[in-house]
Amino acid sequence: MKAVGLYKYLPIDDENSLVDLEVPKPEPKPRDILVKIEAISINPIDAKIRAPKEGEENPAKILGWDASGIVEAVGSEVSLFKKGDEVFYAGDLTRQGSNAQYQIVDERIVGKKPKSLSFEQAAALPLTSITAYESLFDRLKIDFNGADSGKTILIIGGAGGVGSIAIQLAKLAGLKVIASASREQTIDWVKNLGADEVVNHRQKMKAQIEALKHEYVDYIALFNDTDSHWLDVAEMIKPQGHIVSIVANNEPLDMLAIRSKSISFSWELMFTRAMFETDDMIEQHNLLNKIASLIDEGKIQTTLDKVLSPFNAKTMRQAHALIEAGTAKGKIVISGLTGIEHTLIREKT
Repeated sequence: MKAVGLYKYLPIDDENSLVDLEVPKPEPKPRDILVKIEAISINPIDAKIRAPKEGEENPAKILGWDASGIVEAVGSEVSLFKKGDEVFYAGDLTRQGSNAQYQIVDERIVGKKPKSLSFEQAAALPLTSITAYESLFDRLKIDFNGADSGKTILIIGGAGGVGSIAIQLAKLAGLKVIASASREQTIDWVKNLGADEVVNHRQKMKAQIEALKHEYVDYIALFNDTDSHWLDVAEMIKPQGHIVSIVANNEPLDMLAIRSKSISFSWELMFTRAMFETDDMIEQHNLLNKIASLIDEGKIQTTLDKVLSPFNAKTMRQAHALIEAGTAKGKIVISGLTGIEHTLIREKT
């Protein structure tokens, strides 16, 4: 089967940073399904893992943690899916990724694809939906059914893939959403997704929050540069409030900055359940099915912004370069893994 992977960790402008591969089709283990992949999407974690560093891979490492496709085969203990089911999922950091024509994935972290979406539109959703949902409802402990209605949440990095889903989910839970965006295009994007107010995260946000008549905010979802925003976040959060971050810090965080307010702080990594095979691993299956239902009911929308084709290393390098530029909004999807023509407008490489 065709795949795109790497042997060395190189800058994205090096043509050897991502290369075309021909590798054997994988065989499913007992709890695995084998998926024929129709579309994939690119996330910042792809670029971070591929970024230049020491070390080589042999066999090649296949990246990719977002896919939609059709179940080709199932393992001996699979009970949630059958051959022919259309699925979407984000995969597992400890296994080969989705940048390939076929992939094996544990059924417990896979959901049924939204019926109302194309494969491209569905591929834009899994990683960001899981991350946003777990951030809001597992880490911040916001009540999905509206018990926290009227409270304020600041979503820093609102126009990114995770922020774009989090805005919609927070609105469904009844929260007042303040999203950060720094360009006219991304400001319009977050407003169209439902943000009530917008601040610029390239400037100090505390004064902007106060200008919007908020002394503090109840929750902060930090989806952009934890290091540079940390002290600003500490000033904006309400006493006894809650902060979640998905962006690893490079410098020690000053925890004393939030101590006097008795603030709770959580990390969110959507791969935790699969990496450690936690007892509640199947919750990601349930979560993705819930997202699919919300999509099909018209309550939230896909965050697909750009579709690239064909599926090859050149296209993948283009997608990584767009992610690294830091100006993308929503999600970048790569189509054409099976050669099937789709009706969406696509950008050729």
